[in-house]
Amino acid sequence: MKQILIVISLLITLNSYAVSAAYNQRPEVQDFIAEMVAQHGFDQNHLLSLMSAVQKQTTAIDAIARPAEGKPWKDYRPIFLTKKRISNGVKFWRDHHEELEKAEAHFGVPAEIIVAIIGVETFYGKRAGNYPVLDALTTLGFDYPLENTTKERQQSRERFFRKELKEYLLMSREEKADPREFKGSYAGAMGMPQFISSSFRAYAVDFDGDGKRDLWKSTADAIGSVGNYFKRHGWVKGKPIVSRAQVSSAARKLGGKAMKPHTKVKDFKKQGAIPLQSFADEEMATLLEFDGSKGQEYWLGLNNFYVITRYNHSPLYAMAVYQLGQAVATEYFTSR
Repeated sequence: MKQILIVISLLITLNSYAVSAAYNQRPEVQDFIAEMVAQHGFDQNHLLSLMSAVQKQTTAIDAIARPAEGKPWKDYRPIFLTKKRISNGVKFWRDHHEELEKAEAHFGVPAEIIVAIIGVETFYGKRAGNYPVLDALTTLGFDYPLENTTKERQQSRERFFRKELKEYLLMSREEKADPREFKGSYAGAMGMPQFISSSFRAYAVDFDGDGKRDLWKSTADAIGSVGNYFKRHGWVKGKPIVSRAQVSSAARKLGGKAMKPHTKVKDFKKQGAIPLQSFADEEMATLLEFDGSKGQEYWLGLNNFYVITRYNHSPLYAMAVYQLGQAVATEYFTSR
C-alpha cells in the first residue's frame, strides 16, 4: 500500500510539474517546435526562446468557456443592437466613406455589412483586445479547458489552436514582425476585424497601398480585408440576405439552426413559411428559428446570410451583423 501511495504521489507531482513548467520545457510544445523546424524551416533555439517567455493566460481559458453565442437571441441581440453602437457606426461610416465605397465597388459587399462586422467585432476598432496573441494561442493550444466539455472536444479545440499558433508564427515571419508584438482577443483574433491567423494569411489585403497588411492601425486595410473575406466566401453582389417569415403552425417544425441553404424558397412557401421580403422562388434558403423577446421568430436566410456565418459560425452572430448593418444604414442615410 505504501508503495502505491508513493507512486500516486509521484504521478501527481509530475503532472503538476508538467502543467506549471515553462511552455518550452513541456514535451508536447517541444514536439510542436520540432515540427515547425522540420516542416517550415524555423530556428529551434528562436522558438524555444519565444516559448520560454510565454505566460499562461488563465482569463483566456475562463472566457472561452463562456461564449456569448451560448445565449438565446433575446439576450444576445441587446449586446450589439444599442444606440451607442449604431451611432458610432454612423460616425465610422462618415469618417471612412471613401474606403467603404471603394470596397463595396471592388468586392460587391455592402458598406453596411462591412461596418457592422467591425462594429460587432471590436466596436469599430476601439476594443481589439489586449492579450498577447502568442500567449493566448499557446495557452489554448496546450491548456484548453476540460471543464464543461468532453475530452474529444478538448482535443479538437487544442488541435485547432495549435494550427492557429502555427499559422501565427508563419504570418509573423511573412509580415517580418516579431511574434511578441501583436495583441488581440482571448482567442487570438487580431485587429479591427478580428481575423484569426489563418484568415489573416488567406484574406487580409493591403487596401491602402502602403506595402503591408495592417489590421490594427489601417482602417482601409481592415475594410478591404473584410470585403475580400466575404467575396472569397461566396458573397453575391446585389442579392438579398435574410427576411422575417410568417410561418404556419405546421411549418414551424421546419425551423432550426441549420445555417446552409438547403431548400428552394418556393418549397418553403408551399409548406407555409412565407418570407415578408420578396425572394425569387428558385433561391435556396434555410428556415431559422430564434428565441426572441416576444416569442419565437422565424427567418428565411439565403446564400449571403450563410456567407456571414462563415465569419463566425453562428446564426445569432450573422443576425446581429445583419440587423446592426440595417440600423446603421437607416440612420446614416436619413441623417445625410
